[in-house]
Amino acid sequence: MQFDDQLRRYFGSADLDALTPDALVAGMERMRVDLGLEKDRGRRFALWSLLFLLGDAPDLDATFEDAADRDAARDFMELAEKGGQSS
Repeated sequence: MQFDDQLRRYFGSADLDALTPDALVAGMERMRVDLGLEKDRGRRFALWSLLFLLGDAPDLDATFEDAADRDAARDFMELAEKGGQSS
């Protein structure tokens, strides 16, 4: 999954700053639906990660059955938080 491709698929644009609030909400809703339907672990993780970065990720326990996937998601959350901090 390419990041820009996913943005275009769900939001119609790779430029999130250009989206209206309604377009952002609609795209995140489509992502949550696809997350619920997706069976491939890697794709599920990618969808969840993008939702997390957008501030709309569902609960880890509800999203990932496998403990290793939950741990990877926690690691991702920690890295994302560290990446947003300035030194």
